[in-house]
Parts: sequence; structure tokens; C-alpha cells
Amino acid sequence: MSSPSGSLSAVVVCGGKQYRVSPGDHILVDRVAAAPGAELTLERVLMLADGDALKVLGKDLEGVVVGARVIRHQRGPKIDVLRYKSKKRVRVHRGARADLSAIEILSVAGKRGEAAAARPAAKPARAAPKRPAPAAKARPAAASPAAKPARTAKPAKPARTAKPARTAKPARTAKPAKPAKPAKPAKPAKPAKPAKPAKPAKPAKPAKPAVG
Repeated sequence: MSSPSGSLSAVVVCGGKQYRVSPGDHILVDRVAAAPGAELTLERVLMLADGDALKVLGKDLEGVVVGARVIRHQRGPKIDVLRYKSKKRVRVHRGARADLSAIEILSVAGKRGEAAAARPAAKPARAAPKRPAPAAKARPAAASPAAKPARTAKPAKPARTAKPARTAKPARTAKPAKPAKPAKPAKPAKPAKPAKPAKPAKPAKPAKPAVG
């Protein structure tokens, strides 16, 4: 933002920010909804200084506006935002670029500066003259190519000779039978165990005498 030149200046609000401007100044503000080359009016004026006269708020500023023109739209420098927490696995990296508009102050309270008054109004762009489309050139018809000669027939391949038949293999001779193994002798029968003698019967216990 350039410093205010001349005795006429004002403090104006645009996009929630305050700027002190004079006619002919160029400032960067937040993106405005206007095409480049369009004029706009900034109606929120907080202070007006014209020579020794000073007006601040109140009824003195009713109807005081600042006229401006949009020069171009651009973006500001990239701002990196880092968020880090140790031992918490928090690593966040974000970047952003502000959308800005460059505007030129044309008038303050209906008064134009010397540089703005001397500058002629921008002429509208001339439309490019439309050129007639060139006529399509007619191409001469191409001569039809001569007919190609017919291809000669290829000679037939000789027939393959039959392969001789394979001779039959001789039959295998039968193997001789193995001799039978001799039978094992039968084992002798075990002798019967003698019977155990019967245990003698236990004698009967004597009866207890009656207690009188």
C-alpha cells in the first residue's frame, strides 16, 4: 500500500480491514466479486481529511464514498502451518495462499486526484473483425490405378512318401515259478498246571458268656 499523497485522504474499510487512501493509490485487498476493469464503490468511510478540515464518523460522513477500479486478481504468498506434538505421532503440515485483488483509488468524496483526472478513460476493446472463411478448394479427381496382373498359380508340392511300418516287438518269456516254502513243524502242547490244594476251613469262634 502506497502512502497517501496530497491533502485529500480517507480511511476506508474493505474486507474487514482499514486502509488510508488517496486518489491514485494502488492497494491490495481481499478478493472482491468484480471483474478486472470494473468500477466499485466503497461506502464505509471512517475518516475524511481535506487539507485542514477533518471529519470523523457522525453525520459529517453521510454520503461520503470512495470510488475504485479493479486492476487484476492475484494470490498472496504461501503460508505454511505446522502442528507437532512429541511422542504423540502428531505431524500436520498445511499450506494456504490468500486470494487478493489489486484496486486503484479513483476518487474520494467525489473528488478525483490530479493523476486520476489527467488519465483518460479506458477505451472499450475493439472486437476483432471476422474474416470470411476461405472457400474449399476442389481437388482434381485422382486417376484410377491400372489393374494389377493376376497372380500365377504356385506349383503343387510333391506328395510325402509313406513311412515304413514298425516291426512288432518279441513277446516276453514267462518267469519260472518260485519253489514252495516247507511247512513249519507244529509246536508241542504245554503240560497242564497242577490244581492248587483247597484251603482248610477256619474254626468257629466260641460264643461269649451271658452277663448276669
